[in-house]
Amino acid sequence: MQPDDTVCLCHHVSLRKLTNYMKREHPAVPSKLSDCLGAGTGCQWCVPFLKKIHSQWQQGEEPHLPVSPESYAVRREKYRQKSHRDGVAEEAH
Repeated sequence: MQPDDTVCLCHHVSLRKLTNYMKREHPAVPSKLSDCLGAGTGCQWCVPFLKKIHSQWQQGEEPHLPVSPESYAVRREKYRQKSHRDGVAEEAH
C-alpha cells in the first residue's frame, strides 16, 4: 500500500493522513486514530490495520501495510458481506 492509498474505506482516510496525524498528535492508543477523519468508525474493517500502523509508528517505523489496495478492497468487501449476512441472521432470531 502506498501513502496515498486508502486505509479507512468508509471515511476515505489514507495512510498518509494517518501517518501525518500520528506525527502531529502522538496518539497514545490506536483508538485515538478515530480522531483522524473518523478512521475506523464505519464498518470497522480497518481497525486491525489501524492497530498495526499505530504499533509500527510507536516502534519508530514508518507505517506501512504490505497489501495491494486492490486486495485490501476485495477482502474488505468480503468482510462486509459476511457481516451483513451475520447481522441479518441475528435479527431473525
